[in-house]
Amino acid sequence: MNKKSNLFYYLTFLILYLEFMSKIIIFKNYHNLLYILVFSIPLIFILNFICNLFKNKGNKIVLYLITIILCIYYSFQNIFYKLFTNIFSFNTIGLANDITEFKSLILKSITSNIFVIITFFLPLLVLIALTKKNKINFKRPKKSLLIINIFLIIIFYIISILSLNISKNNIYSAYNLYNNISSEIKITDKFGILTYTKIDIKRLIFDYEEKITNESNIKLKENYQEEITYNELDINFEELINNTTNKNIINTLEYFKSKEPTNKNKYTGMFKGKNLIFILAEGFNEIAIDKELTPTLYKLSHEGFNFNNYYSPVFLSTTGGEFQATTGLIPTQEILTNWKKVKPKISYALGHSFKEIGYQVQSYHDWTYTYYGREKTMPTLGFDDYLGCGSGLEKMMNCNWLPSDIDLFNVTFPLYKDKTPFVTYYVSVSGHAPYVYNSTGNSIAKKNTELVKDLPYSNNVKAYLATQIELDRALESLINSLEEANILKDTVISFVGDHYPYTLTIDEINELSTYERDDIIEVNHSDFIIWNSEMKESINIDKVGSQIDVLPTLLNLFGINYDSRLIIGQDILSDNVGLAIFSNRSWVSDYGTYRNGKFTLKNGKTLPEDTYINNVNAIVNNRFTLSNNIIKYNIYDYILK
Repeated sequence: MNKKSNLFYYLTFLILYLEFMSKIIIFKNYHNLLYILVFSIPLIFILNFICNLFKNKGNKIVLYLITIILCIYYSFQNIFYKLFTNIFSFNTIGLANDITEFKSLILKSITSNIFVIITFFLPLLVLIALTKKNKINFKRPKKSLLIINIFLIIIFYIISILSLNISKNNIYSAYNLYNNISSEIKITDKFGILTYTKIDIKRLIFDYEEKITNESNIKLKENYQEEITYNELDINFEELINNTTNKNIINTLEYFKSKEPTNKNKYTGMFKGKNLIFILAEGFNEIAIDKELTPTLYKLSHEGFNFNNYYSPVFLSTTGGEFQATTGLIPTQEILTNWKKVKPKISYALGHSFKEIGYQVQSYHDWTYTYYGREKTMPTLGFDDYLGCGSGLEKMMNCNWLPSDIDLFNVTFPLYKDKTPFVTYYVSVSGHAPYVYNSTGNSIAKKNTELVKDLPYSNNVKAYLATQIELDRALESLINSLEEANILKDTVISFVGDHYPYTLTIDEINELSTYERDDIIEVNHSDFIIWNSEMKESINIDKVGSQIDVLPTLLNLFGINYDSRLIIGQDILSDNVGLAIFSNRSWVSDYGTYRNGKFTLKNGKTLPEDTYINNVNAIVNNRFTLSNNIIKYNIYDYILK
């Protein structure tokens, strides 16, 4: 074995080691490695070619640079996944202005995963050892060998592309993932991080468009009624289709035209004319609800609507939770970036829907008003009257990290209490990580330390509960203010968490959970609060729902005319079968759970038809595609103008 061969063998080790370790650490399995291997081979030959282009010192520098860059990149992807349960896409660079806001979380993630990072830098240590022992020849080879290398790149690339044709039938086949579907997690799981990165950059440059998948007829409703009315408008889709030549807009309109709307039901208009205070609660999850510790949360969750199978799926932190809850659409990294860039009018978003029927609408956030580009996105939701720290709120309350939600509610309530009917949207912050117990790392946790110090939980869990006590007391103060203003009975309070407290480990979350949760699906199980003081008894809803269903459920309850075909989520109170969708395209329905390519049927349930799983996968795929089209092409403005 000559030294020149050692260079190629090292590169093979470098790539396959990093890919296989990522597969194990991120996806916790080592199955289906074939495509990772097949698509890595041409990449290895490309790196081999690059590392042989120069003279001795130049080739050595190039090899070290490649090794260091790849070790850093793979470490970064693994940390990114730990934080956001997704693979980083270069589309996210559009959100990069917020990276400094995450520095404490990033540092904590790095320190808590230091052994994982060391694992990804092992190839660099191997390279240092090999070069010290003079085991690699960095001399430039003959031109003939470089030409052979180029031919091998071409041959193995062709083989990799041809291998995609082995199977095309499954919606998440290698062929579809490579050509037709935009799913960071599924593409990475199938092809590995480097091939995913190549696909991601290519699609970013050449403006990739995901196609709408054919759906077969499946049972969409339970207890079907013959005579019902629907949440739909009289839209002339044919005219709209004929007035555009954009194929993606046409396909989207044709899909909406064929979609069955959700029905109006006994809850339609239940809160018609009432005020609405909607809260996106930072880090809130049902595990924070305790009769003694958080009595207001307990009261609201047990006296209003009880959604027993509700999920808050994580899509890139708070901004993803906000997008889902206020628009009824699914966010991806590309969609969230376009949201800021295109700034479409999302006509059915929370602010616009109520403003159109004469409501006074306003929004408040007790942290930097430009956080996640909210100065750009709030108007797309209909909230032109938006106040945050840096745009005037800092003159009314202490905006130093971490601000108190109690202060936020108290200082802003006088601004809108007399402007009935109103919709007020709060983005809270007191429940934010890091959950550091008895430390200056979290001023809210420190503030409420005495209230949790004797609880039988680990320190991080106690710190989390301390932050949720602040939310609980803020809600108590808000209810008291509403009562004093004599508008409590005319106001509905509704809120959801932006995401589960993902800086806690699954073991820490299970300290508070009433059942054992996994770290992909059930970790997202949460609560959707809808409460009014005039509700005489709680209403239990067992149907599956998620963050994208929040908006259409509220629109139906407030009797707002809307076309349910145009919103990706659905009214949880309708008779449509429930469906919760997660960033890795796993899903939970009223029939069972689809995770990692496997479906688990719920006890006592029978699938409505043999094609159910494939059909729901098609529906899930289309909901991602349609959400992207709605934002990218400003579809609502085109349809409803």
